[in-house]
Amino acid sequence: MTYRTLGRTGVRVSPLTLGAMMFGAWGNPDHDESVRIIHRALDAGINVIDTADVYARGESEEIVGKALKGRRDEVVLATKFHGSMSDEDPNQQGNSRRWIVRAVEDSLRRLQTDHIDLYQVHRPRPEVDIDETLGALSDLVHAGKIRYIGTSTFLPSQVVEAQWVARDRHRERPVTEQPPYSILAREVERDLLPTAEKHGLGILPWSPLAGGWLSGRYRRDSDPSVVSSRAARQPARHDPTSPENRAKLEAVHDLQDLADQAGVSLIHLALGFVLKHPAVSSAIIGPRTLEQLESQLGADKIDLPGDVLDRIDEIVPPGTTINEADRGYAPPALTEAALRRRR
Repeated sequence: MTYRTLGRTGVRVSPLTLGAMMFGAWGNPDHDESVRIIHRALDAGINVIDTADVYARGESEEIVGKALKGRRDEVVLATKFHGSMSDEDPNQQGNSRRWIVRAVEDSLRRLQTDHIDLYQVHRPRPEVDIDETLGALSDLVHAGKIRYIGTSTFLPSQVVEAQWVARDRHRERPVTEQPPYSILAREVERDLLPTAEKHGLGILPWSPLAGGWLSGRYRRDSDPSVVSSRAARQPARHDPTSPENRAKLEAVHDLQDLADQAGVSLIHLALGFVLKHPAVSSAIIGPRTLEQLESQLGADKIDLPGDVLDRIDEIVPPGTTINEADRGYAPPALTEAALRRRR
């Protein structure tokens, strides 16, 4: 496997990152099988594992911790904080110093390690001063509990604000951003990816298979009512009866035809496309089964020719996201009417 540099950190990472969201109650509840998947990924050369405390409320981190016993030093270990970890306590979530200093200890315990290589802000919280968040994270870097800071699903303006605040207030700066990016969700090409490149950030795209839409299951002769297991949890992204998702389905059919003509699987076409962008350090795959992992391995060897990339651009034009739900984050300025209307 040919390793890439993670932004400007000097850390060498595999082109594919093993995402652990599907390990545990959200996907595969069999811990032993999940451990086998992790070990197979490591044996195949993948050296980055990405999880989050909120994935099955800590279960994913616990599984990763089990799997890394005796192999911790092989891995660039990434996790995230922000999501709610309690149905009762409103402060067991978010981006405040109060929560961050507790959340990191909980993650370290579940992961059975004394440090996290990349600790990421899972989503923005505009009501929280970014300096508060960066200040707490900087203290954790200085204490040796985390090595690097990253963000996930930040808007370009938020990425820039974090860089400026880090510079002006002498905080540790985020070195990575984790945006949604796939052939079906290309909006980040407009501004986020160029902005990240300008600031030297490593990009770790999530959902490069568009939540399973680009897995090859949706062929022209297949039943579109057979949907992803995520449909119940994320109907806006996965309900095939919505107009936005019907449009995605048409694009998927065209992309499947293109993959067949190119002699590659749709999975490899999708991953190869994301890995082709010069801003991308490593694409996050999220297998639920060993079979799914095997189908994604080797995508880093795919070098899509120009005519195939041109046809992809015709099917889904650059900078286009077919379904807004695939953006992963809706700014409060769009969702809260009070922020748009003078009182």
